Amino acid sequence: MILGNGVDIAEIDRIERALSATHGERFRNRVYTEGEQEYCERRKKGRGQSYAARFAAKEATMKALGVGWGRHAGWLDIEVTRARGEAPKIALHGAAARTAERLGMKRFSLAITHAAGLALAFVVVEGERRAG
Repeated sequence: MILGNGVDIAEIDRIERALSATHGERFRNRVYTEGEQEYCERRKKGRGQSYAARFAAKEATMKALGVGWGRHAGWLDIEVTRARGEAPKIALHGAAARTAERLGMKRFSLAITHAAGLALAFVVVEGERRAG
């Protein structure tokens, strides 16, 4: 059963400006996991697109969970992973994992794309609705 969905769009140049600002390292460490940073930095020319797509994916996941950023889901609680040759996936940690468990959310499907200066992410969550 589909329990939630979320969509978000991020401006690539806005994320690139945040990454290159004087607070860029702080922004990266606050929003992106170590694994996400390693992946994006390997992308060289596509670095900004990859960071923006992950930002949008985190926002879309929060929407699918039915929560905003805060005590029910933090930036580092939502991670976009991608094994070689496979589609990107959502991995939940900490508060976001507890929120999903409480709501009976089991499977998170993620689609991301980027074009014309924008990155878009769409998340669908499946599971079994829990009472209360």
